[in-house]
Amino acid sequence: MFDAPAPGLIIRSLAVASAFTVLSSCADAPAPKPATAPLPQASQPASKPVATSPQATPSVAMPAVSFDAWRDGFRREALAQGIEPALFDRAFAGITPDASVIAADRSQPEFTRPVWEYLEGAISPYRVRKGQALMTQNAATLSAIEQRFGVDREPLVAIWGMESSFGQFMGDKSVIRSLATLAYEGRRPAFAHAQLLAALQILQHGDIQPGNMLGSWAGAMGQTQFIPTTYNSHAVDFDGDGRRDIWNSTADALASAAHYLQASGWRKGQPAAVQVQLPPGFDYAHADADIRKPVSQWQAMGVRLDPQGSGLSGESASLLLPAGHRGPAFLVLDNFRAILKYNNSSSYALAVSLLGQRFDGGGQILGNWPKDERPLSRSERVELQESLAAAGYDPGAADGIIGANTRKAIRGYQQRLGWPADGYPTQNLLKKLRAGR
Repeated sequence: MFDAPAPGLIIRSLAVASAFTVLSSCADAPAPKPATAPLPQASQPASKPVATSPQATPSVAMPAVSFDAWRDGFRREALAQGIEPALFDRAFAGITPDASVIAADRSQPEFTRPVWEYLEGAISPYRVRKGQALMTQNAATLSAIEQRFGVDREPLVAIWGMESSFGQFMGDKSVIRSLATLAYEGRRPAFAHAQLLAALQILQHGDIQPGNMLGSWAGAMGQTQFIPTTYNSHAVDFDGDGRRDIWNSTADALASAAHYLQASGWRKGQPAAVQVQLPPGFDYAHADADIRKPVSQWQAMGVRLDPQGSGLSGESASLLLPAGHRGPAFLVLDNFRAILKYNNSSSYALAVSLLGQRFDGGGQILGNWPKDERPLSRSERVELQESLAAAGYDPGAADGIIGANTRKAIRGYQQRLGWPADGYPTQNLLKKLRAGR
């Protein structure tokens, strides 16, 4: 469950995060846990996963210390943590750094899909039909999971579809090799170091053999794409065979995801997101993840809910404008925040919510997306942040990520201009900033 799905996510976990934090100018792309499972064509499932790493692997400079020296140091630490020497040596037999993993780790796409295109792929007719069929096929298992963990089956199956296209695309890289590469050379060696030690603990527990521990380049594993630390804390042996097998056991994979959502505060029977209509003259500055109000208070402000929102008046919700004030609006509740802990992307959480609703015939989006608005590229987002700072606002680091600080800075500048203060980065906003520099 980890630009895939973070129970590592689910790298849900590359890190569990503050609500709605990586709303990029376009789709608030899910973080690199796995990437969301590639989407088969509507006519027939794809026969193999779409490649996620560059086709031509560029040469990558290695650290000054040799990999062998790093591995030997890590071995001493792992043995001190209780890993058996024979197990370590078997897991690391023939392991060398994977240059394609380093290239994927360093990759920063210049362009990302706008949220409407992301949702269109995530909630494809094929994925809806496949999910509905699997809900019927696994009805008894899902009922037992609901009873034990109190997590609704629809969003659970939606996560399964988003993470691995229902187990079809789980990644084919050695988790040990990927994490060893990232711990040795990656951008976040401490994180990868902890995940690698956790992966060895999984092997020592006997749930999987080293050669079968496969996953994404980032180390996310199985049908629900857990990173190793999340696996150790939340994986479940639900089929009773004595092993927690999220690769080959659908029951174990779904129950493990349910266990994670339960721990993240899931509330059974409550929607994650409800589409709403905003009144004329609405103050869009209220569309902030940190602003939470009872649904009844939103209604008193003129916000109108669709029928799915009946009975939610006392629940706490935030207003999400995934494409700014020109696009659809949603009230998002506690379960939305639980999904964010699985993968800290508001677009991902919205897709899971809507896909789950589609399984029951709902989830249709009313209103239009601003498809005439070209999303900012990464370099343009960096320029926007630099320009906001030059204008006296504080967007935080100029890293191209439109997080809470950048949205706050955008709102301040929009208010100065007399524009709707929705915190959404646009080409017009960038042009205005350029003209003022």
